[in-house]
Amino acid sequence: MNDEKNKKEKIRLKISLVPRTSWFTNLRSILSNKDWDLIRKDVYAKANYRCEICQGQGSRHPVECHERWSYDDDRKVQKLVGLIALCPACHEVKHIGLAQVRGRLRQALNHLMKINGWTHAKSERYVSTCMDRWAMRSQQ
Repeated sequence: MNDEKNKKEKIRLKISLVPRTSWFTNLRSILSNKDWDLIRKDVYAKANYRCEICQGQGSRHPVECHERWSYDDDRKVQKLVGLIALCPACHEVKHIGLAQVRGRLRQALNHLMKINGWTHAKSERYVSTCMDRWAMRSQQ
């Protein structure tokens, strides 16, 4: 019964690590600055300049634009499925590997725990699972 409950658990904030093979390839890198600004500012406005996960805002930038991807691991296909406005703290969790490189893993983990209502141990297990999936997707 507990296993079924855990499988159905709604996770508010999820990690979305981009495979190594897709690093530095995103809408911002392929669009003109003018076009990227139009798109991201539209995403911000539609979200009322609030994070679409926690409803928070950052101090320097109220929200940032995050690309949402779907993955077909069998065919090794990555597909852009949308854009979302995130506060800097939620955005940092989405890219927790980068947070780790920047020395901000503890802050990102704390935010993940707060938003999802998780313990430290549960958050670390989740991060480990996500990192394993990222390693598999990053193989060439």
